[in-house]
Amino acid sequence: MISLDNIALSHGSQILYTGASMNLFAGEKVGLVGPNGAGKSTIFRMIVGEEQPDEGRVAVERGVTVGYFDQSVGEMSGRTVLAEVMAGAGEVSVLAGEVKALEDAMGDPGRADELDALVEKYGEVQSRFAELGGFELEPRAQEILAGLGFPPAVVADDVGKLSGGWKMRVALARILLMQPDVLLLDEPTNHLDIESILWLEKWLMEFRGAVMMTSHDKELLNRLVTKIVEIDGGDLVTHGGNYDFYEQQRAMLAAQHEAHYARQQAMLAKEREFIARFKARASHAAQVQSRVKKVEKIDKVAPPKRRVVVDFDFPKPPRSGEDVAVLHGVSKAYGEHVVHDGVDLAIRRLERWCVMGVNGAGKSTLLKMIAGQGSPDEGEIKIGPSVKMGYFAQHSMEVLEPDLTVIGQLEAKYPRASQGSLRNLLGAFGFRGDDVEKYVRVLSGGEKVRLVLAAMLYDPPNFLVLDEPTNHLDLDTKDMLVGALADYGGTMLFVSHDRRFLTEVSNRVLELGSEDGPRVYDGGYAEYVQSTQCEAPGMRA
Repeated sequence: MISLDNIALSHGSQILYTGASMNLFAGEKVGLVGPNGAGKSTIFRMIVGEEQPDEGRVAVERGVTVGYFDQSVGEMSGRTVLAEVMAGAGEVSVLAGEVKALEDAMGDPGRADELDALVEKYGEVQSRFAELGGFELEPRAQEILAGLGFPPAVVADDVGKLSGGWKMRVALARILLMQPDVLLLDEPTNHLDIESILWLEKWLMEFRGAVMMTSHDKELLNRLVTKIVEIDGGDLVTHGGNYDFYEQQRAMLAAQHEAHYARQQAMLAKEREFIARFKARASHAAQVQSRVKKVEKIDKVAPPKRRVVVDFDFPKPPRSGEDVAVLHGVSKAYGEHVVHDGVDLAIRRLERWCVMGVNGAGKSTLLKMIAGQGSPDEGEIKIGPSVKMGYFAQHSMEVLEPDLTVIGQLEAKYPRASQGSLRNLLGAFGFRGDDVEKYVRVLSGGEKVRLVLAAMLYDPPNFLVLDEPTNHLDLDTKDMLVGALADYGGTMLFVSHDRRFLTEVSNRVLELGSEDGPRVYDGGYAEYVQSTQCEAPGMRA
């Protein structure tokens, strides 16, 4: 269906691709992976014609429809959410407009002399409209919007009132409603909660077309894709299997390559030693020349490419008291909407609570109150002795100084820290080399998240309160963060939609939003899934 053949492309002095090739076949589910800045989004833009390669050929079979979701959301206003989604459904949405216009024309007495032609045209348009499933268009749009978490009142309201994150969901819904032959999805789970991710996962599994996607959600890639295309040093390397299998395969191939390289280097060293020892002896001249020619003709194995993954030895936090936070009868309402009603909870030292609940259950509100960023209407929250709290929320990025560099931000917070330790820390969070000299004002959302987390964990508190810390983090940074928190010697309370993070980090679960009040589950997220037979509260039958 789609092929990239011997592609070469540069952006200024940065070479993205040199002789890269790949194929996407009908019905395939493919994960596109590679480090930040490797050119994953560029692949999508070349396929849809928004960018052209310097060399090579991008081919899309005639008649193949392509739906492309990226992180750029244009202006959306003046229509309801439902109308905005339906307007993006491709040919069928155009036909819907034609059907309506023809119906109006046939009912216009002033156009009675055109009636026969209008009726004939109406029959043609309506037939094509029905063939494309036009009569099911609105119910399908409603189903997709519900799956992506839109309440009915919002679906009927002006799309212009939505935040940027919710407009992203509208853009995703438009692409899904198209039902094209090929879906290109660039980080579709950003801004989605866990219920919406699970719904999208099921929808994509049932989708009969081809899918190529980038994602920082390892669990989604493992369950959905059957092929991984890796951007590796300007090439596109195809691996069969899901993401876990790709990681195993990549590690095995890297080990084989390193062994092959080492064997060849050892052999070359012996040959060069012989040449150096006997080159001055006339009696060995023929042998020396023979070996020189042999060395020159050998097809040299390239040195192994080593992925740069920097570990950081996070300091041990100070010990807190046994009672870290205790809630008694905590209630909170916004107008007539009661979010919490008489919550009792005790958080003990070394417990790691993940907070689950559907949209509106009050997860972020609870974290804010415990972190002292809001007050309950009734009840009390007591923070225990010797508790040093660190609170991360999405607005935490606002405390960054835009005119400081990345390393300058940390130097301002930790003036006595050594350059080496700060650079090592920043390397662990993906800021390497000249990246540390970037100004904060030019950082992406994901880079700002990484910088805030780095600043928090350099001198770690003994009570971490984290609201969606994994949003916008790439797979390598998530793995590093999970590894760091696995050895963390403090207490945690957090919200996350990343199932791998939930599984690896939590040892207690608090579920909000049930009719009989908060539910507490011993054991972590994996035990919660086993106990409830669902992966999120909103997915329970």
